[in-house]
Amino acid sequence: MTTKMEQQMPVKPSKQVEEVGKWWLTMVAAATGHKTLDEARDFGENWAGLTAEPGGVDYIEIDAGGVPAMWAVPKGCIEDRVILCLHGGGFFSGSMYTHRKLYGHFAKAIGCRALILNYHLTPEHVHPAQVNDVFAAYKWLLDQGIQANHIAITGDSAGGGLSITGTLLIRDKGLPVPAAIMPFSAWFDMEVTGGSMDANHGKDLLLNKEWVKGMAGMFLGENGDAKDPHANPLYADLAGLPPVYIQVGGDEVLLDDNLRLAEHARMAGVDVSLDVFPGMQHSFQMAAGRAPESDDSIARFVGWVKPKLGLT
Repeated sequence: MTTKMEQQMPVKPSKQVEEVGKWWLTMVAAATGHKTLDEARDFGENWAGLTAEPGGVDYIEIDAGGVPAMWAVPKGCIEDRVILCLHGGGFFSGSMYTHRKLYGHFAKAIGCRALILNYHLTPEHVHPAQVNDVFAAYKWLLDQGIQANHIAITGDSAGGGLSITGTLLIRDKGLPVPAAIMPFSAWFDMEVTGGSMDANHGKDLLLNKEWVKGMAGMFLGENGDAKDPHANPLYADLAGLPPVYIQVGGDEVLLDDNLRLAEHARMAGVDVSLDVFPGMQHSFQMAAGRAPESDDSIARFVGWVKPKLGLT
């Protein structure tokens, strides 16, 4: 088991990656004007504009075990290797459409297919709807003949947390676990107790403690338990999880969520790697195909996961 943490000296962000922070500021400014949740979700679909088209990737909408989903299929890819992709958006927004291009970049660089889930959103569907969707889609992949050791699960933000809790449910229900998990800018702590919630207040251009608490309330619902291990993996027994590679931006309020999960996994005997990117905003990988920082991040994931999927 190894823990890797690369905290390099800060460098001036590229203009391309700074567009991520500008978009977060735009979203925050627009939030007060949304009269309905549907308006907020519709505005958030513009999030996809941060990402360049990867090119050479076909997209096919399907039903994956009762969960709406989208295949991203790069030309000439190896089709029996799959990354199961879980979008961010605080569980109340985001979609397979906002993240289609991002995970298309992952799939193209790895040389495999990506299955991008459109899991149920809050507050209409509270926990455990989302983790149940991950389980259903994963079981569907197995039923299609995809081997567990040929699947990796990845996700950003809320989807990053879901990549861990979904795998915990897969393990707890007795299915073979995937080959690897790749959370980035992940949200794990439903109690919102991380020190970076205060230390990075104002540096993070999107999230703050009160907003995250509000999202946690929508996710858990009126009778939810913030210590439920399938909602908050900081309270879970992580033994038996496959190798995990976490990435997080140094300016995120969720920084400590990721640091604590990495340490919790290490103490459970999990092979865990961690990279902290100084000066980077939440989900900066969304500028894939445009920002060198985003492309470097994805290249690190690709180099790490390909051997775990049996690809060279």
